[in-house]
Formats: sequence, C-alpha cells, structure tokens
Amino acid sequence: MSARVVLLAGPSGTGKSHLAELVGLPVVRLDDFYRDGDDDAMPRSPLGIVDWDDPASWDAGRAVDALETLCTTGTAELPTYDIRANATVGHHRVSTAGHPLVIAEGIFADQVVADLKSRGLLAAAICVRHHRIVTFLRRFQRDLREHRKPPFTLLRRGLLLLKDDPRVVRRCLDAGCEPLNPKAARRRIADLLAAASTH
Repeated sequence: MSARVVLLAGPSGTGKSHLAELVGLPVVRLDDFYRDGDDDAMPRSPLGIVDWDDPASWDAGRAVDALETLCTTGTAELPTYDIRANATVGHHRVSTAGHPLVIAEGIFADQVVADLKSRGLLAAAICVRHHRIVTFLRRFQRDLREHRKPPFTLLRRGLLLLKDDPRVVRRCLDAGCEPLNPKAARRRIADLLAAASTH
C-alpha cells in the first residue's frame, strides 16, 4: 500500500479545505463526489434547493473506491463538481507523489470512517471545529466569494446550518472522529506524517 488517508470532517466553513492546503499533502475533495442535481433521489432543503448538507446527496461508495485506488496504486481519476451547476463538470488526476498520507476533506468525511478503517486505509479521522458563529461567518463569506448561490439564499442556508452545526459535530464524534481546532489538527497531521515517514 502506498498511502493511508487522513480524514478532515466537520461542519461546512470550519476551514477543512484551507487546512488541507496548508499541510502540503495530496488532497481529495470529497465534496466532488456529490450526485448530480437532476438525480430524482437528490434530497431538497426547506429552501427548495438541493440539500448539499444531507448525506443522501453524496456518493460515499464511489468516494471510498477512489481513495482505495489512490492509496494502493498511487494515482486516481477524480470527479470535479460545480455546486453552482449542481453537476460534475469534469475530472482530474490526483497522485500520492510518494507521500505516505493523503488528505480527504469534506462535510461528509465522517460517513466513510468505518469503510476506510475496514479496508485498512485510515490513518486518522479529525473533526475540525470552531465556535458556531465563527463557522457561520466563514461559511457565508466563502459562499459569497465563490458566488455559489444568490446572497439571500446563502444567508437563509447559513442560518439553517448554524442551527444544525452541533448535530453535525455529534455525528462526526459518533463516527469516531477526533475533535480538534485547525491549529491542533495541523499539529496532529504533522505528527502522523513524522510517524509514517519513519516506517
């Protein structure tokens, strides 16, 4: 096996993507495994739009298979998902580049803890946490910056998620994720990398 996976889970807006970029390891964006918005099985939020925060909107099996391919062969062809288009818009190749760890981050990362562990692919599962208000502000600023949806829709969605954040954190902890703030999570990953590099 060429690599194992460090999962970064937690509510939207806690800084998982930024943390993944900082640590300098190959990154798999688990949000790219959303189902297309025209799928009849896609859940809807109270706002009448696709509910990207419902695990049913996401293909866990396909994500785990892709991570296994990446870890065992060193490369994998992954989808590129555009939330504005509600669809997969392309593909891109990710390589481990010889690293012993890869980062997989996304709001549904907790959904694949058990499968990755059973396949011997899991190095660690971390729930990245902030105070709820900080998360709300970070998420809203990011969504506005990326023009994900109209501002009023983003605000309404953000308020719903603010209320739901504790449930998401509890879901992650129940799945076996370790709750850490971004700085502590970065130290944890550095320790894992140091340990993996000595074997």
